[in-house]
Amino acid sequence: MSNNNETQNIENADEEINWIEKAIDEKYIKFYEYEHFSSIQEIGSGAGGKVFRAKYNNVENYFALKFFFNINSATIKEIVREIKLQRDVDYHGNIIRFYGITKLESENKIHQAKSYLLVMEYADGGTLRNYLNENFNKLTWNKKYNLAYQLACAVSCLHDEGIVHRDLHSCNVLVNHDSIKLADFGLSKRIEEASKSKSKLLGMVPYIDPKSLMDSKNQTELKKKYDVYSIGVLLWEISSGIPPFHGEAYDFSLMYKILQGRREKIVPNTPDDYARLFTECWDDEPNNRPFMHDVVKRLKMFITVNEIVDLISKDCDKKKIEWTVINQYTFNNHNINPKEIYNWLLNNQNNSNSIFLLGYFNYFGIRTIRNYKQAFNLFINASEQNHLLAQLFVGFCYEYGNGTTKNGILAFKYFEKISNKDYALGYFKVGFCYEIGTGIKKDLKLAAYWYKKAANNGHLIAMLNLGNFYLNGNGVEKDHQKAFELFKKSAEGECSEGMTMLGYCYDTGIGIEIDKQKAVDLYREAAKLGDDVAQYNLGIMYERGDGIEKDIYQAIHWYEQSAKQGYQCAQNKLTMLKKVKE
Repeated sequence: MSNNNETQNIENADEEINWIEKAIDEKYIKFYEYEHFSSIQEIGSGAGGKVFRAKYNNVENYFALKFFFNINSATIKEIVREIKLQRDVDYHGNIIRFYGITKLESENKIHQAKSYLLVMEYADGGTLRNYLNENFNKLTWNKKYNLAYQLACAVSCLHDEGIVHRDLHSCNVLVNHDSIKLADFGLSKRIEEASKSKSKLLGMVPYIDPKSLMDSKNQTELKKKYDVYSIGVLLWEISSGIPPFHGEAYDFSLMYKILQGRREKIVPNTPDDYARLFTECWDDEPNNRPFMHDVVKRLKMFITVNEIVDLISKDCDKKKIEWTVINQYTFNNHNINPKEIYNWLLNNQNNSNSIFLLGYFNYFGIRTIRNYKQAFNLFINASEQNHLLAQLFVGFCYEYGNGTTKNGILAFKYFEKISNKDYALGYFKVGFCYEIGTGIKKDLKLAAYWYKKAANNGHLIAMLNLGNFYLNGNGVEKDHQKAFELFKKSAEGECSEGMTMLGYCYDTGIGIEIDKQKAVDLYREAAKLGDDVAQYNLGIMYERGDGIEKDIYQAIHWYEQSAKQGYQCAQNKLTMLKKVKE
């Protein structure tokens, strides 16, 4: 470089350097004394600079220090632009935080410019590429969906603020505590362009939209679709765990093939809806690609559907989940209402979870008219894809004759099928069939055997039923102490029936000393959860003044609550009380 050019660079850098110094003086940017950093260790480098990990004073957490090579006026300008953009998106949890600036002291301005280091949030998981390489075998699809969703949210945030990244790839997306952190807003890309450097262009060929190479227009909306292309490639990378076109040279030959339409192959067992999303993102025609907010919405729905299915599976250990629980869950956690989910399910029957959940909505009449036949057909479809909950509900349909002809033998067959897959609910249903003789000869000893297996795997209703077996000596030797312990475990799992039976134990001295106050507390807790027997028992306690102050009005209230649910004893009580009043 000639002396004239170097002098020009110094002069051009003055304005931006002055902006940085003024921002520091006015506390717009926090300044960190370099001498207070310790344990400095290089953790990454590239054509544009290096990144170091360091501690500051006595702060326990690490910081990242970003140092740039070949600082000139153009580079300083881009760094200043990056800092200004940061304030617009600093609120987003999936974008690396900018904390401030530090610098190494130097005598002249151009060397002073070279000494600036950005102080950033440190990501302990390294780059997304390294994270996938080291952790891929531990990632479930729910975790992959969440990584994809967080990444899409970060880029969507940039687009909402009118910022186009243009340099998205798995080496500048970071991971901190298993969460995505977008590292910059295309700073490295702009510095290279400003410096007339193309050193990294070929290194990231698979992530670059081929259309962008021929684009001479400066249209922000079109450039956003270039980011969408890169997101498509990154979503594929999350599904596969390896960089795109791994093992091939990233050269002009590959660039040409991509331009001609070559894309990575879909990895086996990738959910169809997810594969459809990333293939739409990397569509050859930018106008055919979704906007980032659409990508976010679809990923959010994938996650919501999976989480609701998981919630149903867990709740089956207690009692069937009601639509009000789904309603509360989706509003509180995702701001999506059941009607929105139902409409989405109608148009997205691409995987077994979606098929099952649509069947579930039809089975219980959630945001639609109850339709057992439609539900049964959907359950059959999902069960043929080895969906355990769908197989369970096919069994329910055969057991009760919902949507199909009642058939105990087929019901038992489906319950037995899921029990062979080490599923606690399968153990429970097989035990239940043996208890009442559904599709198989009644056998209380075998019922107790299967209830034990289910109880040992945490099934709360199995604990309750097995407790009743020990209470009455059905299929096992009568043992009130074991009955009490099983009711206690069931109650601790927030099973309302378990709470009721535990209250009954304290009420009557089964396996434990009588404690009327404890009985009342347990009855009340179960009654508030809607257990009709607990509501009736609580009414009895109020009527008698047993363990609580006598209150006939409270007694009538709880009898009425129980009677509304069809509990005959409560209905009889209310009839008797009315006759007394007359």
